Amino acid sequence: MSRIKALQYYILARLLLAPLMIWTIVTVVFFLLRVLPWLLQSTIGDPVDAVLGSRAPESVKEEYRQRLGLADPLWVQYLRYLGSLLRFDLGSSLTSQGEAVWDTIGRHFPATAELAVCSMAIALLIGITVGMLAASRPNSWLDIGGRLFGIITYALPMFWMGMLMQLLFAVQLGWFPIGDRFPASLFPPSGPTGLYTIDSLLAGDLTSFFTALYYLFLPSLTLGLLLSGIFERIVRVNLKQTLRADYVEAARARGIPERRILVAHALKNAMIPVITILGLTFASLLGGAILTEVTFSWPGLANRLYDAISLRDYPTVQGILVFFAVLVVIASIAIDILNAYIDPRIRY
Repeated sequence: MSRIKALQYYILARLLLAPLMIWTIVTVVFFLLRVLPWLLQSTIGDPVDAVLGSRAPESVKEEYRQRLGLADPLWVQYLRYLGSLLRFDLGSSLTSQGEAVWDTIGRHFPATAELAVCSMAIALLIGITVGMLAASRPNSWLDIGGRLFGIITYALPMFWMGMLMQLLFAVQLGWFPIGDRFPASLFPPSGPTGLYTIDSLLAGDLTSFFTALYYLFLPSLTLGLLLSGIFERIVRVNLKQTLRADYVEAARARGIPERRILVAHALKNAMIPVITILGLTFASLLGGAILTEVTFSWPGLANRLYDAISLRDYPTVQGILVFFAVLVVIASIAIDILNAYIDPRIRY
């Protein structure tokens, strides 16, 4: 099989698996939200109690359940929900005056995307740099420090690190704001992307750009630091193995400077596992964004998901989780395709 045909077969197989993965996630989320309260013999997950209150008359609750379709058999609700998803209808919120879930996503997702992109950039920059320094000096204090950095940043709880950064840089030193995305006294940038940094640049408003960057720095640094340990460990281990390869020894024998060998030859091959792990890190980024957004009062989609879970807003929780699942699946497929294109040894 030729290289092009093998790559096409690999891409086709990954694309055919994507709907199955999304359907599995949708099914698990749907049944967990409805079955878990019943298994626990509790009304803690009942959205009717969240909307009407636990003291509402049972007749009123039953009428509301009928109107929402929650009184129907579970399989009927499930098929109706799948039918709505096939029409790209994520439903409407139970607690936000019937706001469509798509409108909620459109309003809050740009903040999460901005935080995620900046955090990933910081994680890659710090992780690759520390990993390179550690691998270039085996068994030295740089190597030991790199290993400690990877272990500590990987193990620290997200919410604890966020509160520590707030206490140090916002409360004690006063260098950064303690939370939120933009000053309440100013009008935020408006534009086609919803990303404050991009929209302010498109409008030529440098004051708003630096203000948005100022509010973005501390939460993205917190999330990026904790994710950088993943990249540091991958880069350090693979770069140390690559530096012992025969072609690296041959390059040294030809008198090529060590820095050029490290950057131009060894690092390129050591980056293949980093590309592979990007998809998994993206999923971790979305999970960590929930705790980061809640800690820093960041008005993103993950924070809205947390509120919806607290209010037992079934449609909003399901819609946001499905949206996140689709993003993770798309990112995973893109990373797999890129990795298969770079590394010819990968086959499905």
